[in-house]
Amino acid sequence: MPEATPRGDSADSTSASPLGAARGARVMSLRAEESLRTRLCARDERALVELIEVASPWLLSVLQGMLQDADEAEEVALETFRIAWDKVQPVTEDSRGLLSWVLQIARNRAIDRLRSRRRRQLLTLETAGPDAELAVDAEEPNEAATPGWHVHTQVHSAMGALPDVQHTVVQLAYFEGLTHSEIAQRLELPLGTVKTRLRLAFDKLRVSLAPMRDWIT
Repeated sequence: MPEATPRGDSADSTSASPLGAARGARVMSLRAEESLRTRLCARDERALVELIEVASPWLLSVLQGMLQDADEAEEVALETFRIAWDKVQPVTEDSRGLLSWVLQIARNRAIDRLRSRRRRQLLTLETAGPDAELAVDAEEPNEAATPGWHVHTQVHSAMGALPDVQHTVVQLAYFEGLTHSEIAQRLELPLGTVKTRLRLAFDKLRVSLAPMRDWIT
């Protein structure tokens, strides 16, 4: 992967950031995604630059919502693009959309960080004693506030249509990275209830988000 320009220390750190210049990027059509994927497979470094410019706005928004840390979100975004560059495969009939695939990579990496952070916090609690407190939970990503992601309205509409109890478990599983057992403990629910609510929610999301099936797999 081509080396990105390091983050600057000036007051205008957004423009100095390797992802900062991409914040006003435009939406891509599915045909353009396929073309871009083909160029990435051909190791066209200009295609990687284009992917970063297109995907960075919504990717950073989602990651900042999950991680609640702008610097860490940018680290994960850059890591995501490195993984995409290394692992991209040619288009097939069963290929997921390029941008939804990139989002899946980013979400998985962010969840890894959240779980690692939670393990460190638990270790700190064990060391510090009962008066210590965990950091506040991550808030729901506000990707709709950032232009450039062509699916955010579909996602918010589909999530908004879920009953509150189903929306909550999906939020905890997908954006905070909690396991089923952790969700059950957090909500003080039987594990079977959590699994049932997730299954019902996913059944609905698979219908309403069928064109974006990779987001919920």
